[in-house]
Amino acid sequence: MILQRTIEKSASISGIGLHSGARINLKLRPAEANTGIVFHRIDGEQTVSIKASHENVVDTRMATVIGKQGTTVSTIEHFMAALAAFGIDNMHVDIDGPEVPVLDGSAAPFMREIQQAGVKTLAYSRKFIAIRKPLEIIEGEKRISIIPSRFCRITFDIAFDHPAISVQQHSMKFTTENFCKDIASARTFGFLHEVEYLKANGLARGGSLENAVVIDNDGVMNPEGLRFQDEFVRHKILDAFGDFSLIGHPLLGHIRAFKAGHDLNAKMVQTILDNPAHWTYVEFSEQALREAQRASAGPFAIDLAWSKA
Repeated sequence: MILQRTIEKSASISGIGLHSGARINLKLRPAEANTGIVFHRIDGEQTVSIKASHENVVDTRMATVIGKQGTTVSTIEHFMAALAAFGIDNMHVDIDGPEVPVLDGSAAPFMREIQQAGVKTLAYSRKFIAIRKPLEIIEGEKRISIIPSRFCRITFDIAFDHPAISVQQHSMKFTTENFCKDIASARTFGFLHEVEYLKANGLARGGSLENAVVIDNDGVMNPEGLRFQDEFVRHKILDAFGDFSLIGHPLLGHIRAFKAGHDLNAKMVQTILDNPAHWTYVEFSEQALREAQRASAGPFAIDLAWSKA
Protein backbone atom coordinates (compact mmCIF):
# COMPACT_ATOMS: atom_id res chain seq x y z
CA MET A 1 0.00 0.00 0.00
CA ILE A 2 2.59 2.56 -1.06
CA LEU A 3 0.17 4.57 -3.20
CA GLN A 4 -2.70 6.68 -1.91
CA ARG A 5 -6.23 5.33 -2.26
CA THR A 6 -9.84 6.41 -2.34
CA ILE A 7 -13.07 4.56 -3.15
CA GLU A 8 -14.04 3.70 -6.71
CA LYS A 9 -17.65 4.89 -6.48
CA SER A 10 -19.98 6.52 -3.99
CA ALA A 11 -21.75 4.46 -1.33
CA SER A 12 -24.45 5.05 1.27
CA ILE A 13 -24.67 3.73 4.84
CA SER A 14 -27.55 4.26 7.26
CA GLY A 15 -28.04 3.21 10.86
CA ILE A 16 -28.78 4.20 14.43
CA GLY A 17 -26.49 6.43 16.46
CA LEU A 18 -25.30 4.70 19.62
CA HIS A 19 -25.84 7.71 21.89
CA SER A 20 -28.46 9.78 20.06
CA GLY A 21 -30.66 6.87 19.03
CA ALA A 22 -31.39 8.83 15.84
CA ARG A 23 -31.24 7.39 12.35
CA ILE A 24 -28.17 8.77 10.61
CA ASN A 25 -27.18 8.63 6.96
CA LEU A 26 -23.66 8.59 5.54
CA LYS A 27 -22.72 9.13 1.94
CA LEU A 28 -19.17 8.16 1.04
CA ARG A 29 -17.68 9.93 -1.98
CA PRO A 30 -14.32 9.54 -3.75
CA ALA A 31 -11.73 12.25 -3.15
CA GLU A 32 -8.55 13.39 -4.87
CA ALA A 33 -5.09 12.61 -3.54
CA ASN A 34 -3.94 14.56 -0.47
CA THR A 35 -7.52 15.39 0.51
CA GLY A 36 -7.60 13.22 3.61
CA ILE A 37 -10.80 11.92 5.20
CA VAL A 38 -13.21 14.85 5.46
CA PHE A 39 -16.59 14.69 7.21
CA HIS A 40 -19.20 17.14 5.97
CA ARG A 41 -21.69 17.51 8.82
CA ILE A 42 -25.05 18.55 7.39
CA ASP A 43 -27.37 20.25 9.90
CA GLY A 44 -30.35 21.81 8.16
CA GLU A 45 -29.03 24.32 5.65
CA GLN A 46 -25.62 24.48 7.29
CA THR A 47 -22.70 22.22 6.37
CA VAL A 48 -19.46 22.19 8.36
CA SER A 49 -16.44 20.32 6.97
CA ILE A 50 -14.26 18.59 9.57
CA LYS A 51 -11.10 16.75 8.60
CA ALA A 52 -10.55 13.50 10.47
CA SER A 53 -7.22 14.45 12.00
CA HIS A 54 -5.73 14.65 15.46
CA GLU A 55 -5.86 18.43 15.70
CA ASN A 56 -9.65 18.28 15.38
CA VAL A 57 -10.20 15.77 18.22
CA VAL A 58 -12.34 17.50 20.86
CA ASP A 59 -13.41 14.62 23.14
CA THR A 60 -12.19 11.10 23.97
CA ARG A 61 -14.16 10.26 27.12
CA MET A 62 -16.61 7.72 25.67
CA ALA A 63 -15.68 7.72 21.97
CA THR A 64 -13.44 9.64 19.62
CA VAL A 65 -15.09 12.93 18.66
CA ILE A 66 -13.88 15.46 16.11
CA GLY A 67 -15.19 19.00 15.85
CA LYS A 68 -14.91 22.42 14.27
CA GLN A 69 -16.76 25.70 14.82
CA GLY A 70 -18.84 24.11 17.58
CA THR A 71 -20.03 21.28 15.32
CA THR A 72 -18.97 17.71 16.11
CA VAL A 73 -19.01 14.20 14.68
CA SER A 74 -18.75 11.46 17.29
CA THR A 75 -17.88 7.76 17.42
CA ILE A 76 -15.72 7.78 14.30
CA GLU A 77 -13.23 5.12 15.45
CA HIS A 78 -14.84 1.99 13.93
CA PHE A 79 -15.31 3.68 10.57
CA MET A 80 -11.78 5.09 10.59
CA ALA A 81 -10.35 1.66 11.43
CA ALA A 82 -12.13 0.19 8.38
CA LEU A 83 -10.67 2.90 6.14
CA ALA A 84 -7.20 2.31 7.57
CA ALA A 85 -7.54 -1.43 6.94
CA PHE A 86 -8.15 -0.78 3.25
CA GLY A 87 -5.43 1.85 3.10
CA ILE A 88 -7.91 4.56 2.13
CA ASP A 89 -6.36 7.99 2.60
CA ASN A 90 -8.90 10.20 0.83
CA MET A 91 -12.69 10.39 1.07
CA HIS A 92 -15.57 12.81 1.48
CA VAL A 93 -18.14 11.68 4.06
CA ASP A 94 -21.50 13.45 4.11
CA ILE A 95 -23.25 12.89 7.45
CA ASP A 96 -26.63 14.23 8.58
CA GLY A 97 -26.33 13.51 12.29
CA PRO A 98 -24.02 13.99 15.28
CA GLU A 99 -22.35 10.57 15.20
CA VAL A 100 -21.36 7.78 12.87
CA PRO A 101 -23.96 4.96 12.97
CA VAL A 102 -22.98 2.14 15.31
CA LEU A 103 -24.38 -0.59 13.00
CA ASP A 104 -23.51 -3.91 14.72
CA GLY A 105 -20.90 -2.33 17.02
CA SER A 106 -17.93 -3.44 14.95
CA ALA A 107 -16.09 -2.38 11.78
CA ALA A 108 -17.32 -5.31 9.69
CA PRO A 109 -20.38 -3.59 8.11
CA PHE A 110 -18.19 -0.64 7.06
CA MET A 111 -15.68 -3.04 5.53
CA ARG A 112 -18.40 -4.70 3.47
CA GLU A 113 -19.71 -1.40 2.14
CA ILE A 114 -16.23 -0.22 1.21
CA GLN A 115 -15.50 -3.52 -0.50
CA GLN A 116 -18.67 -3.16 -2.59
CA ALA A 117 -17.80 0.43 -3.51
CA GLY A 118 -14.34 -0.67 -4.60
CA VAL A 119 -10.95 0.81 -3.83
CA LYS A 120 -9.17 3.05 -6.33
CA THR A 121 -5.42 3.57 -6.34
CA LEU A 122 -4.21 7.13 -7.00
CA ALA A 123 -0.99 8.16 -8.72
CA TYR A 124 0.48 9.71 -5.56
CA SER A 125 2.72 8.12 -2.97
CA ARG A 126 1.78 7.61 0.65
CA LYS A 127 4.00 9.13 3.33
CA PHE A 128 4.63 6.80 6.29
CA ILE A 129 5.66 7.75 9.83
CA ALA A 130 8.43 5.34 10.84
CA ILE A 131 9.19 5.18 14.56
CA ARG A 132 12.94 5.35 15.27
CA LYS A 133 13.03 5.69 19.06
CA PRO A 134 10.60 4.37 21.69
CA LEU A 135 7.95 6.56 23.30
CA GLU A 136 5.84 5.70 26.35
CA ILE A 137 3.00 7.13 28.44
CA ILE A 138 2.10 5.78 31.89
CA GLU A 139 -0.96 6.91 33.84
CA GLY A 140 -1.43 4.81 36.95
CA GLU A 141 -2.13 1.25 35.82
CA LYS A 142 -2.67 2.35 32.22
CA ARG A 143 0.19 2.57 29.79
CA ILE A 144 0.90 2.73 26.09
CA SER A 145 4.15 2.73 24.15
CA ILE A 146 5.39 2.56 20.59
CA ILE A 147 8.71 1.09 19.52
CA PRO A 148 10.45 0.76 16.14
CA SER A 149 9.21 -1.93 13.74
CA ARG A 150 9.41 -2.54 10.01
CA PHE A 151 5.63 -3.01 10.02
CA CYS A 152 2.60 -1.68 11.85
CA ARG A 153 1.96 -4.00 14.79
CA ILE A 154 -0.09 -3.84 17.95
CA THR A 155 -0.04 -5.84 21.18
CA PHE A 156 -2.88 -5.08 23.56
CA ASP A 157 -3.55 -6.29 27.11
CA ILE A 158 -6.71 -5.72 29.14
CA ALA A 159 -7.64 -6.72 32.68
CA PHE A 160 -11.14 -6.52 34.16
CA ASP A 161 -12.36 -7.76 37.52
CA HIS A 162 -15.06 -9.89 35.90
CA PRO A 163 -14.80 -13.58 34.97
CA ALA A 164 -16.36 -12.97 31.53
CA ILE A 165 -13.32 -10.86 30.57
CA SER A 166 -10.53 -11.26 33.14
CA VAL A 167 -7.07 -10.88 31.55
CA GLN A 168 -6.77 -10.95 27.75
CA GLN A 169 -3.96 -10.28 25.28
CA HIS A 170 -3.88 -10.19 21.51
CA SER A 171 -1.04 -9.28 19.16
CA MET A 172 -1.15 -8.78 15.40
CA LYS A 173 0.52 -7.32 12.34
CA PHE A 174 -1.78 -4.76 10.72
CA THR A 175 -2.71 -5.92 7.22
CA THR A 176 -6.03 -5.84 5.39
CA GLU A 177 -6.35 -9.60 5.60
CA ASN A 178 -5.45 -9.84 9.29
CA PHE A 179 -7.81 -7.02 10.22
CA CYS A 180 -10.71 -8.54 8.27
CA LYS A 181 -10.19 -12.02 9.68
CA ASP A 182 -9.25 -11.28 13.29
CA ILE A 183 -10.44 -7.79 14.28
CA ALA A 184 -13.14 -6.25 12.09
CA SER A 185 -16.13 -8.14 13.53
CA ALA A 186 -15.18 -7.65 17.21
CA ARG A 187 -17.96 -5.58 18.83
CA THR A 188 -17.94 -2.77 21.34
CA PHE A 189 -18.80 -3.85 24.88
CA GLY A 190 -19.98 -2.52 28.20
CA PHE A 191 -21.30 -3.54 31.59
CA LEU A 192 -25.04 -3.51 32.22
CA HIS A 193 -24.80 -1.04 35.12
CA GLU A 194 -22.83 1.35 32.90
CA VAL A 195 -25.38 1.08 30.10
CA GLU A 196 -28.24 1.72 32.53
CA TYR A 197 -26.44 4.76 33.94
CA LEU A 198 -25.82 6.18 30.45
CA LYS A 199 -29.43 5.67 29.41
CA ALA A 200 -30.63 7.36 32.61
CA ASN A 201 -28.50 10.37 31.66
CA GLY A 202 -29.78 10.62 28.10
CA LEU A 203 -26.93 8.70 26.46
CA ALA A 204 -26.65 5.29 24.79
CA ARG A 205 -30.22 5.73 23.53
CA GLY A 206 -29.43 3.54 20.53
CA GLY A 207 -27.52 0.90 22.47
CA SER A 208 -28.86 -2.66 22.45
CA LEU A 209 -27.76 -6.27 22.33
CA GLU A 210 -27.82 -5.90 18.54
CA ASN A 211 -24.90 -3.47 18.51
CA ALA A 212 -22.88 -4.19 21.64
CA VAL A 213 -21.75 -6.99 23.90
CA VAL A 214 -23.36 -6.35 27.29
CA ILE A 215 -22.11 -8.01 30.48
CA ASP A 216 -24.07 -8.40 33.71
CA ASN A 217 -23.07 -10.09 36.96
CA ASP A 218 -23.64 -13.53 35.43
CA GLY A 219 -21.74 -13.00 32.19
CA VAL A 220 -22.45 -12.09 28.57
CA MET A 221 -26.12 -11.24 28.05
CA ASN A 222 -26.15 -11.55 24.25
CA PRO A 223 -28.00 -14.76 23.35
CA GLU A 224 -25.59 -15.55 20.49
CA GLY A 225 -22.58 -15.25 22.79
CA LEU A 226 -19.19 -13.97 21.66
CA ARG A 227 -17.74 -13.89 18.16
CA PHE A 228 -14.27 -14.59 19.55
CA GLN A 229 -13.28 -15.97 22.93
CA ASP A 230 -11.22 -12.80 23.41
CA GLU A 231 -13.57 -10.44 21.55
CA PHE A 232 -13.07 -7.73 24.18
CA VAL A 233 -9.35 -7.19 23.63
CA ARG A 234 -9.80 -7.51 19.86
CA HIS A 235 -12.27 -4.65 19.95
CA LYS A 236 -9.76 -2.56 21.88
CA ILE A 237 -7.32 -3.16 19.03
CA LEU A 238 -10.00 -2.10 16.54
CA ASP A 239 -10.53 1.15 18.43
CA ALA A 240 -6.80 1.78 18.60
CA PHE A 241 -6.31 1.42 14.86
CA GLY A 242 -9.12 3.91 14.28
CA ASP A 243 -7.69 6.36 16.80
CA PHE A 244 -4.11 6.13 15.52
CA SER A 245 -5.25 6.70 11.94
CA LEU A 246 -5.94 10.30 12.98
CA ILE A 247 -2.19 10.94 12.98
CA GLY A 248 -2.68 11.42 9.25
CA HIS A 249 -0.18 8.89 7.93
CA PRO A 250 0.20 5.12 8.19
CA LEU A 251 2.51 4.12 11.04
CA LEU A 252 5.52 1.83 10.95
CA GLY A 253 5.93 0.88 14.59
CA HIS A 254 4.81 -1.54 17.28
CA ILE A 255 2.11 -0.19 19.58
CA ARG A 256 1.97 -1.89 22.99
CA ALA A 257 -0.92 -1.01 25.29
CA PHE A 258 -2.23 -2.06 28.69
CA LYS A 259 -5.70 -0.93 29.83
CA ALA A 260 -5.56 1.91 27.30
CA GLY A 261 -8.56 3.58 25.69
CA HIS A 262 -9.42 6.49 23.41
CA ASP A 263 -7.89 9.06 25.75
CA LEU A 264 -4.50 7.37 26.01
CA ASN A 265 -4.50 6.58 22.29
CA ALA A 266 -5.00 10.28 21.51
CA LYS A 267 -2.28 11.28 23.97
CA MET A 268 0.17 8.91 22.29
CA VAL A 269 -0.64 10.36 18.87
CA GLN A 270 0.09 13.81 20.30
CA THR A 271 3.28 12.55 21.92
CA ILE A 272 4.50 11.17 18.60
CA LEU A 273 3.79 14.45 16.84
CA ASP A 274 5.47 16.41 19.66
CA ASN A 275 8.68 14.35 19.38
CA PRO A 276 9.82 14.47 15.74
CA ALA A 277 13.30 13.27 16.74
CA HIS A 278 11.74 9.87 17.50
CA TRP A 279 10.40 9.25 13.99
CA THR A 280 10.91 10.06 10.34
CA TYR A 281 8.80 10.28 7.22
CA VAL A 282 9.31 7.45 4.72
CA GLU A 283 8.36 7.49 1.05
CA PHE A 284 9.16 4.85 -1.51
CA SER A 285 11.40 5.25 -4.53
CA GLU A 286 10.16 6.20 -7.99
CA GLN A 287 10.89 2.66 -9.19
CA ALA A 288 8.79 1.20 -6.37
CA LEU A 289 6.00 3.63 -7.23
CA ARG A 290 6.07 2.63 -10.90
CA GLU A 291 5.91 -1.03 -9.92
CA ALA A 292 3.02 -0.33 -7.56
CA GLN A 293 1.17 1.57 -10.29
CA ARG A 294 1.59 -1.35 -12.69
CA ALA A 295 0.42 -3.81 -10.04
CA SER A 296 -2.66 -1.71 -9.30
CA ALA A 297 -3.68 -1.18 -12.92
CA GLY A 298 -6.54 -3.65 -12.56
CA PRO A 299 -9.49 -3.41 -10.14
CA PHE A 300 -8.71 -3.78 -6.45
CA ALA A 301 -10.08 -7.01 -5.05
CA ILE A 302 -9.66 -9.00 -1.89
CA ASP A 303 -11.50 -12.00 -0.55
CA LEU A 304 -12.57 -10.92 2.91
CA ALA A 305 -12.87 -13.69 5.47
CA TRP A 306 -15.45 -12.58 8.05
CA SER A 307 -14.62 -14.62 11.11
CA LYS A 308 -17.16 -14.94 13.92
CA ALA A 309 -15.48 -17.88 15.60
